[in-house]
Amino acid sequence: MTWTHTGYAQRIFFGDGMVDRVADVVKEAGGRRVLLITTKGRLASEAGEDLVRRLGRSLSTTYDGVRSHVPTDTVQAALGLARDRDVDCIVSFGGGSCADLAKAVSFFVEQEAGTPGASYVDRPVLPHVSIPTTYSGAELTPFFGMTDESSRRKSGGGGPTTAPLAAIYDPVLTTDTPVRVSAETGFNCLAHGVEAAYSPSRTPEAEAIALACIERVAAALPLVVDAPDELPARRVMLEGAVLGGRCLQNATMGVHHGLSQLLGGRTGIPHGLANAIVLAHAVRFNAEAVPKAIERIGMSLGDAGDPAGAIGRLRERVGIPGRLSECGVTEDDLDAVARMAEGNANVRANPRPVSESDARALLEACF
Repeated sequence: MTWTHTGYAQRIFFGDGMVDRVADVVKEAGGRRVLLITTKGRLASEAGEDLVRRLGRSLSTTYDGVRSHVPTDTVQAALGLARDRDVDCIVSFGGGSCADLAKAVSFFVEQEAGTPGASYVDRPVLPHVSIPTTYSGAELTPFFGMTDESSRRKSGGGGPTTAPLAAIYDPVLTTDTPVRVSAETGFNCLAHGVEAAYSPSRTPEAEAIALACIERVAAALPLVVDAPDELPARRVMLEGAVLGGRCLQNATMGVHHGLSQLLGGRTGIPHGLANAIVLAHAVRFNAEAVPKAIERIGMSLGDAGDPAGAIGRLRERVGIPGRLSECGVTEDDLDAVARMAEGNANVRANPRPVSESDARALLEACF
């Protein structure tokens, strides 16, 4: 096995109250005219108001129109703000869609400037400081997704300089995240660990990080759901999010992530919810192709003999539905997603080849 491991220029700040250091982190990243990207709810929250105060004079403008799956019109609107206000830094605050929108703006600013990052040694034209409040992992990765609502298709982009330059993980900021959102994005985190652990392009470091991610999520997610105000479990889950984001930097995703992405673009189903429903079935599909990796995944989940069963039990434990049909997905949606599957980059990177009929059968098992 040959591999190339890339280390991104990235600094991670982790701990209770760490958001208090945001002004210094932005200054270190070179920010003087900041664009804050978030949702209306997060901006109006006590934590949002505190963040605005802490950014102070460096905050040039705010975009609070973030929506799930990052519709292309939100990218255009935020990009227009960045251009009009000549911002030199972005701060994203919220879940994965906030981070993805910020990465999209950074990416397209570089494209417009004619200086897109081509190598891991390049510095971003528009540095990004991410402040996550969920467990998606998007706050560390160099790629983003966005959705064309007219065609109901989700695509993406990114490059070596699109990865956030710094990330601030403050467990206190996650305590007001709704339990259901915590559960679903926790499964998104788990899925990143699982697929990175059997990715054909994983590096040894990525595999080790992925397995550590799985262990933390399996242990902490039920506790977060049971007692969402308790910080110890929130800390462990946020550590899992760090590891889930880090392992993605040197591993590809597979059929699970690809189908979840296509389902989100087609139906609007939350990405974490799709992750939770599809994951166990994807693990069963891949078991014969990567048996040793599947066994290691099972050990990290606490059931080496039946990792897919352990994933299903965890989903039930945290109260997430088990069927796509319970979440508004139709048979027509399954047909459309199956037709698109072979053209999805994540599906093509799966350790076991996936035909249209394979994708349709896997989706049917989830239905």
